[in-house]
Amino acid sequence: MKMRPKTSEKPKIFGVNPSRRRNGVSRREFAAISSAIAAGSLAGASCSAPNSPKKEQKIEQQTDCKKMMLTSHADRVNSVAISQDGTLLASASSDNTIKLWHLPDGELLKTLTGQAVESFIAVAISPDNTLMASGSWDAKVKVWHLPDGELLQTLSGHSDIITSVAFNADGTLLASGCQDKTVKLWQMPDGGLLKTLSGHSNFVTSIAISQDGTLLASGSWDRTINLWRLPEGELFKTLYSTVVSSIAVSPDGTLLASGSRDNMITLWHLPDGEKRMTLTGHSLGVNSLAVSSDGRLLASGSGDKTINLWRLPGGELLRTLAGHNDFIIAVAFSPDGTLLASGSGDKTVRLWHWSTGEQIGNLKDPACEETLFCDDTRYPESSCRCNTVMTCSCDKICTCDQVCTSDSSSSCGGTYWFPN
Repeated sequence: MKMRPKTSEKPKIFGVNPSRRRNGVSRREFAAISSAIAAGSLAGASCSAPNSPKKEQKIEQQTDCKKMMLTSHADRVNSVAISQDGTLLASASSDNTIKLWHLPDGELLKTLTGQAVESFIAVAISPDNTLMASGSWDAKVKVWHLPDGELLQTLSGHSDIITSVAFNADGTLLASGCQDKTVKLWQMPDGGLLKTLSGHSNFVTSIAISQDGTLLASGSWDRTINLWRLPEGELFKTLYSTVVSSIAVSPDGTLLASGSRDNMITLWHLPDGEKRMTLTGHSLGVNSLAVSSDGRLLASGSGDKTINLWRLPGGELLRTLAGHNDFIIAVAFSPDGTLLASGSGDKTVRLWHWSTGEQIGNLKDPACEETLFCDDTRYPESSCRCNTVMTCSCDKICTCDQVCTSDSSSSCGGTYWFPN
C-alpha cells in the first residue's frame, strides 16, 4: 500500500455514494475495525524503514456514538420473490448476490454470487418452484435450479439492464423486460428465444403476465403501458399514463395496477384498458406493486419508505406499514396472502403480517455487518471527513487504510485516513 509523506495538507471531504459497493466494508476490514473499537482505540500500524526508530502515534477517536447493524445484503435489495409453496424467499441485490431464505423462520439457506459487473435487479420463481430467473446489469437473464441454486443457463440477447422477469402460470414461458426498450419471450426450460416484443420508445421498467397466460403487460418510462397477446406477442392495446415504475395484474386478469413516479397508483380494467381510478397516499414515487393471490389486496412500496395496503377492487387504503429506513424497492405476497415481504434501499428484507401491520421478521446475514454513526439518518449525499477523526454522517463508514508513523528518513511518512 502506498503511503504519502506527512504534510500540512488540510483535511479533505470525500463524498460517499451509498449505491456503490466499492465504498462498502468487507468482512476482513470490518473485523479489523470492530476489534479496534472493542479495544477502545484504533492502534497505529507500524511501518518500518532501515535504521529508523518507530514512534507511537496516538489517535483520538469517538467511541460513544457507534452502533452495529445487521442487514440482509451489503447493498440495496432490488427484488423479492416467494415460491408457490411459501417455503422459500429469493432476494436480489446490487451487492452482486441473490440470497435464498427459508420461510417463515427467515433462515439464510444459500447465497448465489454473480460476476463483478452484475448487480441483480429482478428475480422470479417458477410456479412449480424448481426454477428461478434473474435479470441483472450485464444484460443477461440467468436461470437457476431450486432449491440448490445451481446455475443452469445464461440467456443472451438483450443489450441493456434487465429490469423485470416473469414466468407464465405453467412455467413454460419466461418474459424479460429491459432498458433496451424491448420485452423478450423465452421457451422454458430449454431457454430458446421465441420472440422480441418492440413497441416502447424508452426503458421497459416492469412486466406482468396474467394468470391464464393470455396477456402480458409492460410498463415504460415512455409513459405508456402496452398490452400484448400471448403466446403470439401481438400488441393490441396501449394505455397512456405518466412515467411507469411498476405494474401488477390481478389473478383473474380483470385489473391492472400501475405505479408511477408522480406518487400515484392507477387501476385499469382489463382487457379493454379503461381507467377505473387513481389511488393517492404516497408522498414519493411508487416503485413496486403486488396483488395478493385472492385478488383482494394491493401492496405498494414507495420512495417515502412506506408500504400501503389497499382493498381491491374499491381502492380503499387499509393500512400503512412503516419500518424501513430507506426507499422501498420491492414487495411480494406469500401465496396464502398472510405474509408480505419487502426489500429496500436500507439493504434489508422484512416480513410483515399485513392484517395487523406487525413486522414479524428482518432477515439478517451475519456476513453483512457494518458500523454506523448513531446520528446518521441521511443515506443519500452523505460525506466523510478524512485525514482526521471521523465525525461524519455516513451510511458507509470510512476506514483507516493503514496508520503508519516513522521519522523523516523513512519511506513511509505520517498518519493518513482514507475512505475505504
